[in-house]
Amino acid sequence: MFTGIIQSLGTIRAKDISPSGAVFSFASPDMDFSDVSVGDSIAVNGVCLTVIEVADDSFKADISKETLDCSIFDKLEIGNNVNLEKSLRMNQGIDGHLVSGHVDGVAQVVDIFAEGISTRLRIKSPTSLVKYIARKGSVCVNGVSLTINAINKDIFDINIVPHTMSVTNLGQLEVSDFINIEVDIIARHLEQLLSTNNN
Repeated sequence: MFTGIIQSLGTIRAKDISPSGAVFSFASPDMDFSDVSVGDSIAVNGVCLTVIEVADDSFKADISKETLDCSIFDKLEIGNNVNLEKSLRMNQGIDGHLVSGHVDGVAQVVDIFAEGISTRLRIKSPTSLVKYIARKGSVCVNGVSLTINAINKDIFDINIVPHTMSVTNLGQLEVSDFINIEVDIIARHLEQLLSTNNN
């Protein structure tokens, strides 16, 4: 589990994509890897990945074909920035919201504009995920826990404060860019529960 509070920006150092999956290497001189071991989980742009190799300033992870199909990893290039968060520890507070790291799909930025000191992103959601998106509810965008400010059909707005823009890769987004989104985990489980009870 994760919180959606980004701990460090990283970069893609290497990637090897094949029809069956991929291996990526991520570098981050600012992240402390001293407590990371092979088998640990790190969220990269919101996707929970398992560490298969770790060094002082980097790590490698396998990426399954399923993950490639439902995330933006196949669109990323060497040198691109990624948001990193180590998995939640039992004694750690939750400042964002509970995030599973199981990305639900890819959305697209359709507008970016200033709103006071903040920046508003307007995002087009996959139609299948619209039912999980509610005004003032939570959504995870590229691994960042955010509040939904408005929704109109399949378009939702999020407001991003300057600090978040400066310490995550959301500040580098441009109109038409694709992003990973994970909807609220409670909404997903509630749907399953109600569906089961109605059968």
